[in-house]
Amino acid sequence: MDVLAVVILSAVEGLTEFLPISSTGHLMVTAAVLKLPPTEFLKSFEIFIQLGAIFAVTLLYAKRLVVEITLVKKLVVAFVPTAIIGFMSYSLVKDFLLGSLPIVAASLFAGGVILIFFELWLTQKSSQPEQNLSEISYRQAVIIGLWQTLAIIPGVSRAGATIVGGLYLGLSRRAIVEFSFLLAIPTMLAAVGFDLYQTGGAFNWNEYMILGFGFILSFAFALLTVKWLLSFVERHNFIWFGVYRLVVALLISLFLL
Repeated sequence: MDVLAVVILSAVEGLTEFLPISSTGHLMVTAAVLKLPPTEFLKSFEIFIQLGAIFAVTLLYAKRLVVEITLVKKLVVAFVPTAIIGFMSYSLVKDFLLGSLPIVAASLFAGGVILIFFELWLTQKSSQPEQNLSEISYRQAVIIGLWQTLAIIPGVSRAGATIVGGLYLGLSRRAIVEFSFLLAIPTMLAAVGFDLYQTGGAFNWNEYMILGFGFILSFAFALLTVKWLLSFVERHNFIWFGVYRLVVALLISLFLL
């Protein structure tokens, strides 16, 4: 993998990790456009650079995570369903789902339709008081965690699944976006740690340098995305993300399948 490919993939990861458009799906599409062979290292690289994006969130929310211990406990509870299902399906994801562009296209399309209709349904729903981040219950945390498990399928989007789940439960847009940010921390730490445990010993020094470079770049781009998304959700809904997903799914079907 050359330097340009590392830069492009890392930028794609950092810019898409926290948006409801599937960073994994975009990484797979980008790799296909760049004509990168689907090696085990490429798959591990696509998983590892997500750690850079997660570090960006950890840095931004470090003080809050230290002070609000109850919030940390709720994140742990929400992470449990993903930990169980992710561990059980690791081989399926790594050997079959990662690299399947038809699955990505189908997931992006289905998710786009769901996101659009869900937002339209919300506008018709009678308004109710929205919960903020500190008001999320343990039960709601578990439910959001169950929604997140859908994201083991490339193209679904971890952010998209948790955001839809949170809005359905009555959380404010800012609250569920922030909870989705924070839930990514244990989720991706576990995913990266387990993948390195499984395959890290097979990498050479140059490959570890590539992983480190990708980590730094995805971290920098993710910082920009997190701040922009929080500002965006204060004024807009997620319909345009749904439309974007439909367009990308169509482009994948026309030019890459």
